[in-house]
This record gives sequence, structure tokens and C-alpha cells, in this order.
Amino acid sequence: MLKLSIQPQWQLIREGRVDALPRLLELLQAIDVEGGIAPAASKRGISYRHAWGIIQHASKEFGAPLLDMSRGRRATLSTLGEKLVAADRRINARIAPLLDSLASELESEIERSRPGAESVLKVHASHGYSLELLREFLLRKDIPLEIKYRGSMEALASLAGGNCDVASFHVPLGAMQAAALKFYVKWLDPARHVLINLSTRRQGLMLARGNPKGIMSLADLAQPGVRFVNRQFGSGTRVLLDLLLKNERIDSHRIAGYGTGEFTHSGVAACVAGGLADAAFGVETGARLFNLDFIPVASERYFLICSQEAMESPTIHRIRDILVSKQYQAEAAKLIGVDVIHAGAMLTIAQAFPELPPRRSPRPSRAQAA
Repeated sequence: MLKLSIQPQWQLIREGRVDALPRLLELLQAIDVEGGIAPAASKRGISYRHAWGIIQHASKEFGAPLLDMSRGRRATLSTLGEKLVAADRRINARIAPLLDSLASELESEIERSRPGAESVLKVHASHGYSLELLREFLLRKDIPLEIKYRGSMEALASLAGGNCDVASFHVPLGAMQAAALKFYVKWLDPARHVLINLSTRRQGLMLARGNPKGIMSLADLAQPGVRFVNRQFGSGTRVLLDLLLKNERIDSHRIAGYGTGEFTHSGVAACVAGGLADAAFGVETGARLFNLDFIPVASERYFLICSQEAMESPTIHRIRDILVSKQYQAEAAKLIGVDVIHAGAMLTIAQAFPELPPRRSPRPSRAQAA
């Protein structure tokens, strides 16, 4: 199966001229990481002179220096340079999963048009880093896949409506589990659905590095001057946060920014890292990827769900083989805050959630009864 990549591209437009900025942004990121123009240029495979020319031209176009230059010291990013790099990271974090979903749709359309093509597995999923990693493994093995990121409720509704083959959702462990399940139970059919364990992960407060606002608990989010960025309505993470606030009797209306809605954990983390917010609520992996402080609040299980018939398909068997493989387990172990020791294990609804009452069979119509 062909693999497509769709990337956002900056353009600087001045007086009718259009300058593409990918090379500049890549160079600035390399300078930030490598600590100077020379090592950054080497990393990018260009000469020092060429790298310096790119920086000089862009500084002139922006009307401000992109680097701070001091005699005897390596160049570092200026305030403008830092803002450009942070903005680029934020943009990629916020829209990369959406672009990946679009690329996945295009890949599947191309695959369907090819003679003798395999059937494409449709996945509607709540965003998660262990799922992103699974997608990478499937693409490496040329397994046809179409993935769309959705909130947990929307993903389950899509599966129940026959609009996808596999969905994903996540449920907190402990006291919050029963309350969270009330949001999902109408789409869970114990007689029809089975679960595949994907991971266990930690959710909590993502905070600006050094925690300058001194946020130590959920209650502190309601303090004056604290800016919060939330996940979108219908996401499992927002459901969990709503339940936690209700349990602690914290009024969400007192939290500045609670009505916002980013679609991924990377999106909220990027907002905090870029200074647009002081705090967010999401998985630890996202916080660590953006060098944020993190306070764990809850753990949860992250599942794939499909019908019993789909569970017997060759593609699902291959997915489970990947999840239990040493290669997947080793790469997933690098995701801080994620535990995949039980990944690939199959569970019935009753095994996963024994507190759920048996689902009643629908009453027959008069015509059926006759």
C-alpha cells in the first residue's frame, strides 16, 4: 500500500513575492537543538555559508534578527526565532493527526482503485500515541488502513452505525470507571462486540515548564490568571475531566478557557509549550514530548473495539500479532506514561466491565410476534 504524507507549509508574502519557509524553519529547529549554525548546517547537509545566507535573507524579510550573535559564543535563537520555532511545532502538533487522517483516506482510495487490492480496514479512533505507533507498524507491513481521529463517543457511535470496522475509546480505572461508562454504554453491545487491549496510560495536568503559576491540583485551574486549554467536546479526555471536576465540586465555568477544544493531546500540549495557556489536561506522553511539567491525576485503559465477525479477519489477526511483537513492545516502551504489557489481549465487554448490567434484547414488534 502506498504511503502518503501531507505537510503544512509556511509562506512569507511581501509585495507580491512569495517565499516558502520550510528550509528556514528546519534550520532554526536544528540550531535550537544542535546549539549553533555550524552543527545545524552539518545536520541539514548544507554548508555554513549557505545556512548563514538563509538566516540573513529571512532576518531582512522579517525585519528583525532571527539569531542572537555574541563574539566567542555560538549563535542562539532570538526572541523572534524562538517564536517561529514554537509556532511551527504548535501548528504541526495541532493539525498533523488531522492531516494523517486525510492522507490515510487518500491512501485507501488509491488502494481500492488498484486491481486485486485488499479490503481496507476503516478505523475511527480517539487520539493516542500507542495507536499512532500501531499505524506506523501497519504501514511498514503494507497493511491497508484508513484511520480517522474522532472523540471516544463519536468513534463508538460510528462503529455502532456501521461506518467503520474498528473504533477506539478509553475508560478510567478506579472510581471514575462506572461514571465514564454511562457515556458509552448505549454503543456497547456485549453480544456483538469484543475488545482488544491497546494500552494503559496516565492522564493529568500538563503545565508550563517550571510551573510558574504554582498549579498543584485541579482546583488551582480555577484561580484568577490561570489560562486553560481543553480537549474537544465528546473526547474521552474531556469526559474524564468533567467527571473529576464534578467529583471535587469544582465549577468548570470558573476555569478560563474551559470552553476551548483541541483535537489531540499534542494540540493541548503545544498550546501550553507555546505560551498560549498555562495548563491543559491530557496524557503524560504528550507533556513529555513538549518538555512540560506533568502531575498525574488518573490512569485509564485504552481499547480497540470491533464486532466478533471482524475479530476473525486476517487484518485483525495481524494487528494483534503486531501488538504482542517484541518490536512494537520495544518502541512503545519509549512512550513515557504508556504501558503496553497487555497489548493485544482480547476481552469481552463483560470481562472488561463486569459492573455493566446485561443488555436487554429489543422487544419484538407485533408483526414479529405474530
